[in-house]
Amino acid sequence: MKFVSIIIGSKSDYEVMSECAKVLDKFGVLHELVISSAHRSPERTHDYVKNAEEQGARVFIAAAGMAAHLAGAIAALTTKPVIGVPMKGGAMDGMDAMLSTVQMPAGMPVATVAMGKAGASNSAYLAMQILALEDNDLRVKLQEDRILKAKKVEIDSSEVEIRL
Repeated sequence: MKFVSIIIGSKSDYEVMSECAKVLDKFGVLHELVISSAHRSPERTHDYVKNAEEQGARVFIAAAGMAAHLAGAIAALTTKPVIGVPMKGGAMDGMDAMLSTVQMPAGMPVATVAMGKAGASNSAYLAMQILALEDNDLRVKLQEDRILKAKKVEIDSSEVEIRL
C-alpha cells in the first residue's frame, strides 16, 4: 500500500497541517498523520519512520516550528523524499524553523515549502507530483486540477476586469 506520511512536531501544528490532509483527501491519496518530535520523542520518531517506510510510505511530510528540526531528523532516517513545512511562531516568527529546514548538509535533502497553510497545501501537491511519476491516474488528476485553476482565474477576472 503506497501512502504519504505526515508527521507534525506538536498538536499546535495540526490546524495548519490539516490543509495538507484535505488536499490529499481531495485527490484520494492515502495518508496518515502522527505527532512525533525529533527532540522530545526521538525513539518514537525513529520507530515510526522505519515502520511507515516498511508499510509503504513513499513520501514524508514533516512540520515543525522554532528550531525543532523534524524534517532533517526524518531525512537522516530514510532515503524517501522528505518535504519540510516550517511552522510560524516563536521569537523569530518561524524564520528559525525555515532556516533549520532549508539549510541541510549536502547529500541530506529536504524539500522546503512556505510557512503556513499555503506551505501545507503545497507540501501535499509536491508529494502528489512525486507519486505521479509512477501513477498515471494521479498525474491526470493533477493536470485536470491545473486546468480548473486556470479557468478559475479567467472567471474571477471576468467578474472584476475593466478593459479599454
